[in-house]
Amino acid sequence: MKQSKADSCQILKASQGKKNLLWPCLELNRASLPENKKTNCMMVIRPLNNCASSWFCLLSSTTDQVTASIHNVVMFHGEDSAELQCCATVERLNASGQTSKRHIIRRAAVTLGRNEFKEIVLRVHDGKVPQNFILREIQLFTRFCRDGKSTIKLLPENTQVLISDCPPDNLRIFLKTLSIKHQAWLTGKPLGNRAKLLAGIPRSFETISPLQQKDVQKANELRSQVNAPVPAKGLTNRTGNKMVGQQVKRRRPDSTECSPVKALHPAKKPILSLPVGRKLSKEQAAVLSAVLSGKNVFFTGSAGTGKSFLLKRIVGSLPPKSTFATASTGVAACHIGGTTLHSFAGIGSGSAPLEQCLELAQRPGVLQHWTSCRHLIIDEISMVEAQFFDKLETIARSVRRSTEPFGGIQLIVCGDFLQLPPVTKGKDRPNFCFQAKSWRKCIHMNLELMDVHRQTDQAFISLLQAVRVGRATEEVTAKLLKSAYHSIERDGILATRLCTHKDDVELTNENKLELLPGTARVFEAVDSDPQLVSTIDAQSPVGRVLQLKVGAQVMLTKNLNVEKGLVNGARGVVVAFQPGNKGLPHVRFLCGVTEVMKPERWMFKSGGGLYLSRLQLPLKLAWAISIHKSQGMTLDCVEISLARVFESGQAYVALSRARSLEGLRVLDFDPHVVRADPDVLLFYKRLRKDRMLAQASMDEFVGRGNKENRRL
Repeated sequence: MKQSKADSCQILKASQGKKNLLWPCLELNRASLPENKKTNCMMVIRPLNNCASSWFCLLSSTTDQVTASIHNVVMFHGEDSAELQCCATVERLNASGQTSKRHIIRRAAVTLGRNEFKEIVLRVHDGKVPQNFILREIQLFTRFCRDGKSTIKLLPENTQVLISDCPPDNLRIFLKTLSIKHQAWLTGKPLGNRAKLLAGIPRSFETISPLQQKDVQKANELRSQVNAPVPAKGLTNRTGNKMVGQQVKRRRPDSTECSPVKALHPAKKPILSLPVGRKLSKEQAAVLSAVLSGKNVFFTGSAGTGKSFLLKRIVGSLPPKSTFATASTGVAACHIGGTTLHSFAGIGSGSAPLEQCLELAQRPGVLQHWTSCRHLIIDEISMVEAQFFDKLETIARSVRRSTEPFGGIQLIVCGDFLQLPPVTKGKDRPNFCFQAKSWRKCIHMNLELMDVHRQTDQAFISLLQAVRVGRATEEVTAKLLKSAYHSIERDGILATRLCTHKDDVELTNENKLELLPGTARVFEAVDSDPQLVSTIDAQSPVGRVLQLKVGAQVMLTKNLNVEKGLVNGARGVVVAFQPGNKGLPHVRFLCGVTEVMKPERWMFKSGGGLYLSRLQLPLKLAWAISIHKSQGMTLDCVEISLARVFESGQAYVALSRARSLEGLRVLDFDPHVVRADPDVLLFYKRLRKDRMLAQASMDEFVGRGNKENRRL
């Protein structure tokens, strides 16, 4: 029997008792699937573009989760920019702008398309009857886009569509597509009503095509007309009706027209471009696929593998109302735009007895968090203690009245257990989160990112991997001892010293600033709620008060311009201040750019769901910084003293902040400070063993499938 090229496939068996395999670059042949949805079945899968090498294996600790993720896999090869799954409200407005009729659709499909006359149509579907709106003149309100909210107002129809609870990344791409496609359509000549009637074309609706460069060019042509200088509108002379030399009063504009002041000085619109974002690697896309399939996922990886970047993409791909992003520390929570895990849980430090913690979790504000949460993200899981995790799991089942693990909440857990351990009192050995009684029943998949993006020198990556697992070989020791003689200062920018204790950091920075000549300039932050300064301080990467002088060593605390190298952790030195009361600092960075630093705003979530903010210069003194505060940073020139290392993984965290070995100087290195917790090493050994078994099974199936294909 001959098999057509379209039906040519690999046959993989997913049977109970074996580890699951998930391929992110596969296309499911739906016609070949059996009617039943049992896991003990034959699934027919073939690689996209017939590229078997694109397969990537994930590890799972359960046996019945193969099929759920496959339908989500293909979407990562191209973002769906024309369709949203969200809550939509259609409002009809009266002449005064008040709502006369409202239709709320909790689960709506909002699609951008074209009708039979190639007009842009917004379709809102509730699963029964779709509503179509032709987009002629529109206004977009995007202020709360990061919260998954936006409004599309149709001016002639006096109708507006309110979008909410939409994954922020999807909404951002959708609105950009809508804006560019609509402006490109405005450059053409639309058909009149008479021409439409005479055309006699049957009604149709097609989903709009993805953005192309020609759409951007058309939209920019329209914007160039707006950006063109407009001559001043003065008093004019009429010549057509013999009124030469006679002044005529200028007509007052209607309410719908722009004001004379705006006509004289039109707002210039920026040049548009295709939306470009950093693409996910294959293994990162596989993790995101597993998350969107609804599985409880723990993903790990060494420093610099893009865990925080991936977490932000995960946050942006989930509905905001039911997604809570948390972290074990305030700084890590700020990086992903969330709150601390303790603040979300509402049980304080968690040291109280379980009965008291349950009472605290029953408070109205806290209870609302627990009941509305469907996706809980926890970053820096290595610093969460096992006992605290077990308490949270018990509380979740109790307050949500559910017998499912963690009350049925999807867990997305991230961290590296070979980095900083949980903080414990006294000399007690820390119990890691994977040692919790509820860990195995709560986590369905254990995944590890392998590709390092922070460093590019393979020799330095190998050195860091050895330190990560606690191996200070002779070669590693020799290289780190030699680094003590590295001259890493350049252009007046000194190396940042990483310290193990917070007190050493504050003392070093204060003393170095006092030694500089001149009077210090003081920059005070503007907080949204002065009564909650302590809450903001716990999460903000910048202080409430910043003192600077010319020559002060500083560090950037926010990504301002990635292309120029102005990223979080970029090192610089203050070279001057602007004249005047504000006196904003000029900072020369190691990347060669000199920039005037202006205040930036940080947004934080408090325990009650309230948004807090801090407006401050995105700088901090950088003669010294603590190892804890440096997590997630990439430093170009760093000096490390490891003499007072007191925790497993602390030496690795400090060393892995450096971008290269040439930009690293290690003082008083002692091989004995390089150590890893034996329990953690055993945990990762089991993970890798499972992955190798799964990979071997996959290779066996692929080889068998290739032989069968050759026979055919």
